[in-house]
Amino acid sequence: MSNDEAPRQPSVGIIGLGLVGSALSTRLMRQGYRCIGFDIDRGACDRFSAAGGHAVSSAREVAEQAPRIIAALFSTDDLAQVIEGPDGVLAAQSGSLTAVIDCSTADPDRLAGLARQLKTHGIAFIEAPLSGSSCQIEAGEASMLLGGLAADIVSNEDLLAALSPTRLHVGDTGMGARAKLATNLVLGLNRAAFAEGLVFAEHLGIAPALFLQLVLASPARSEAAALKGTLMVSGSFAPQSRIRQHLKDVELMIRHANASDQRLPLTEVHAALLRAAIDAGDGELDNAAIVRQMRRLTLPSQ
Repeated sequence: MSNDEAPRQPSVGIIGLGLVGSALSTRLMRQGYRCIGFDIDRGACDRFSAAGGHAVSSAREVAEQAPRIIAALFSTDDLAQVIEGPDGVLAAQSGSLTAVIDCSTADPDRLAGLARQLKTHGIAFIEAPLSGSSCQIEAGEASMLLGGLAADIVSNEDLLAALSPTRLHVGDTGMGARAKLATNLVLGLNRAAFAEGLVFAEHLGIAPALFLQLVLASPARSEAAALKGTLMVSGSFAPQSRIRQHLKDVELMIRHANASDQRLPLTEVHAALLRAAIDAGDGELDNAAIVRQMRRLTLPSQ
């Protein structure tokens, strides 16, 4: 087959090239996709280009060059700016954009409005938040929680399958974010509970590595302990996910619970711990670094 006859790589856009966006682009490039990316962080764009991606200077340019876009952004505000902003997706002057797939953890109520707006332009919107760290996402070990129209999901099955082999369609737009918030609540509390137990064990004279073995061999075992316990024991907190990112999710959980007159007492304590960790300078560290905040807690002097 000559070069002229060689099949072209399918193109996909990636907006947001942080931990999750980089993991997703790595997966896609390994599977033969040509990734066109944008991030407001120039360093993230440079790293993306060095890894084999094609970086551009705006979300609009991504939409003009890629038929489908994956968004992996910090907040719902960021997603709205990428879609509605003056240099955003809807400002594209050319191209044939058919779908925006949002892998962020966002506000479910606002997502429904963004989905309606995209639909008026003939663009499908699919929620696809992933449950797992960036390392798990890159390895294809994270579960994808899908929200949106079934027909749109079927139409984009090839790309969704490339992103994650484990996918669950949980309902219409907004339900993916709701499912992610609920599962993240349990995950975060499991992680904090293990960190508290680890510090308690240290004060009882039990070595951290031994305590991890005890938990993993007992009914106290959890995936959070299995995945983050080794990091807590070793003190290795290079981010696979960040404390400040999880606090954003926890604050969304509390806000939506309060809107239904529900209290989340354990999650409210967890939020206070995360805020204190950020105030102490740990916001950019991996979520496992919550153990550092547990170690800082002492009784007030009498």
